[in-house]
Amino acid sequence: MRGESTLAAVKGANFIKLPVEGMTCASCVTRVEKALKRVPGVVSAEVNLATETAAVTLAEGATPGMLVAAVRDAGYEARLTPVGNAGQRDRSWFSVAIAAALTAPLLVPMMGGVIDVDWMLPGWIQFLLATPIQFWLGARFYAGGWKAVRARTGNMDLLVALGTSAAYGLSVYMLARHWDHEPHLYFEASAAVITLVLLGKWLEGRAKRQTTEAIRALQALRPEAARVIRAGKELEVPIGQIVVNDLVIVRPGERIPADGVVEEGRSHVDESMLTGESWPVAKAAGDAVTGGAMNAEGLLTVRVTAVGAQTTLAKIIDLVENAQAKKAPIQRLVDRVSAVFVPVVLVIAFLTVLAWGFGTGDWEQAMLNAVAVLVIACPCALGLATPTAIMAGTGVAAKNGILIKDAEALESAHAIEAVAFDKTGTLTAGKPALVAFEAHGIQSPAALALAASIQSGSEHPLAKAVLMAAQGARSERAENVKAVAGNGIAGTVNGRHLVLGSGRWMRELGVDLSPLDAKASALEVQGFTVSWLADVTDRPVALAAMAFGDEARREAAEAVKQLHARGVRTVMVTGDNAAAAIAVARRLGIGDVRSEVLPADKARVITELRRGERRVAMVGDGVNDAPALAAADVGIAMGSGTDVAMHAAGVTLMRPDPRLVAAAIDISRRTYAKIRQNLFWAFAYNVVGIPLAALGVLSPVIAGAAMALSSLSVVANTLLLKRWNPEVSNGADGIA
Repeated sequence: MRGESTLAAVKGANFIKLPVEGMTCASCVTRVEKALKRVPGVVSAEVNLATETAAVTLAEGATPGMLVAAVRDAGYEARLTPVGNAGQRDRSWFSVAIAAALTAPLLVPMMGGVIDVDWMLPGWIQFLLATPIQFWLGARFYAGGWKAVRARTGNMDLLVALGTSAAYGLSVYMLARHWDHEPHLYFEASAAVITLVLLGKWLEGRAKRQTTEAIRALQALRPEAARVIRAGKELEVPIGQIVVNDLVIVRPGERIPADGVVEEGRSHVDESMLTGESWPVAKAAGDAVTGGAMNAEGLLTVRVTAVGAQTTLAKIIDLVENAQAKKAPIQRLVDRVSAVFVPVVLVIAFLTVLAWGFGTGDWEQAMLNAVAVLVIACPCALGLATPTAIMAGTGVAAKNGILIKDAEALESAHAIEAVAFDKTGTLTAGKPALVAFEAHGIQSPAALALAASIQSGSEHPLAKAVLMAAQGARSERAENVKAVAGNGIAGTVNGRHLVLGSGRWMRELGVDLSPLDAKASALEVQGFTVSWLADVTDRPVALAAMAFGDEARREAAEAVKQLHARGVRTVMVTGDNAAAAIAVARRLGIGDVRSEVLPADKARVITELRRGERRVAMVGDGVNDAPALAAADVGIAMGSGTDVAMHAAGVTLMRPDPRLVAAAIDISRRTYAKIRQNLFWAFAYNVVGIPLAALGVLSPVIAGAAMALSSLSVVANTLLLKRWNPEVSNGADGIA
């Protein structure tokens, strides 16, 4: 993904996630962010209403305590460590139940009026029922509103406090003035609004917690204890006491406590919660296993290779949490609107009072209409529209083996028009085999031994193929071995200076390839990759041509087909020769091939593809393709998620299935569609509701119900993302 994070760009910077309490709407988010950004040493600050956290990057020398003080000065509460308030939130239903019980007697008489039956309670009873709702159950709105006033701004609490206080105060005034007879009172309006807002926030909180189910499910994968072999004895120890190189025993039905390598035993391991792969994976001695995976039927002895924050599971949880804490670019529009929203609403409410009061002389009705304006305009839905969708989208993607690094990558992926694939290890299995060896002027076994000698220490897949083919051959010790990026490898064996690499490099070195050129060309036409061995000690001489075959992944053709069905163009970018690249591309259905491209030049190819404002994604292994991944609008790393690929790209695929590329674009499109739908409904409630309230069409009670419904509908719409399944997604669904 283009650009570096702020954290990476600032030397010595620290990233802190700060729990923030007391936020109720988009205006609160804006105010907390401004307060944090004013703190000396803060590089960036992003506040998320749905997770109630602030993601802050601090420059070297700044202290977290300054952040807490800034948040408190803004009228909110912050702590350096999360607090266990889940139970408190769950008990909030108690307040809702009491408010509903006290409000019901006030609303029932309204129903009686529909059938011309006078069920109206005496004014003093209405007063007794409404007062505890107003000042006990509604105390939170006064507290939040007062903090907003002190900070010279506005929020949802202020609007609710002003609106309900106006209705309650008008009723008290009318009751005191006309004590000798029963005037028309509006206690039911103030009580109903507070009750509906409390109910809406309770339902909203329950729904919001469902958007974080993916994180909680991942956290639940961590076992609390493990069986460790120490001093020849099997001991059960807490998970936090495991160290690297410990031998742990994993019985059938238990979760693997940490990342490691199987020392003894055979079994199948369920990694579905980590990679999205539904079938258990066979494991035997020498195979890597991931902490959190479920052991099936066999007894395994595992040597621990990573613990704590270094485990794959911990990195996944951290990545998903960070992605959910960050803002999508579209959220900037909401921030700009929310910064002026509450002041504008207060002006509209004031003008409503004046217009109705002077226009009709009915100041009671004028006050009620202003109350309705204040209540329906609460910007809760605006603050929840984007972050809840990001949380749900990244969560369901992680569940299916797609790790999305941040909200920007999730949003950018929806507009991808072209996907550039690296070939080896991405579209192919990445395990090439030596399928042909043609020597010139030297016996084939001797030439193969020379090739194996200069590649004996290389980790390159082609080198491994040569070493595998040369097993049993007598090889010599190579000296001065040097890898030449994008070209091959050079070294000296028994005084002979040898080079092994691409045909392009051989031609640059002046090697005459003509004796083997015809055979090499025939192999390339068949789709094989050809490398050359040459002696350049005196006069450059070609010694051998080697053909490597790397089978295309069985899912690759289907992946390309799915992308084409979504209207996404596919391109192959590879360092292989043109004939071999075209042969593979033709089998997979890719029409655009860029061959013989050096790793450093892949970024240039991506830049060319991006001309004309075209959005381009690059899919590679996250290491050799790092420059291209950074140059693309969205970098997608294929791999296990255990290496640098997880941090080098915007999206990491936890299993080597290229079909997940189309799935990543699909969930991005669905998430972006939900964001747009949520913002539409959030704005629509206010655009339609505020004028209707000002015109007297909506009563405060109806306005309160509409306001609560707006937040709930936004979160409920977001939760539909949880039903997404990449195996049943239809590429032509037209949701983009």
